[in-house]
Amino acid sequence: MATPTINQAEELPNGPIAAALVAGGIGSAVIGLMTVLNEASPAISNTLKWVGPVGPLSGKTGVGVIVFFVSWIVLHVIYRGKNVDFARFATIALILLGLGLLGTFPPFFDLFAAG
Repeated sequence: MATPTINQAEELPNGPIAAALVAGGIGSAVIGLMTVLNEASPAISNTLKWVGPVGPLSGKTGVGVIVFFVSWIVLHVIYRGKNVDFARFATIALILLGLGLLGTFPPFFDLFAAG
């Protein structure tokens, strides 16, 4: 009688996780960009006023969330079932997150304020 062997745990691909991480960075960078554009252009500021009492904040976050989900879906489809260089993807995500934070930092976005 053969002794059953213990199956080693199957390693799951890390592509979908990396895709979600980068999509979060993209969404953050878009919110930073929308913040800068809101300050730079009164027309864009008015366009971003999706909910009256909230003002342009509703549009800035709304656009960021929409871009996050779209980029997550696209990247997930591209990297589904694949193993990727996770450190590279994490670095890209952190750079995008940093750009997003910079864009929402008042001394930075005030540099672009419309006179």
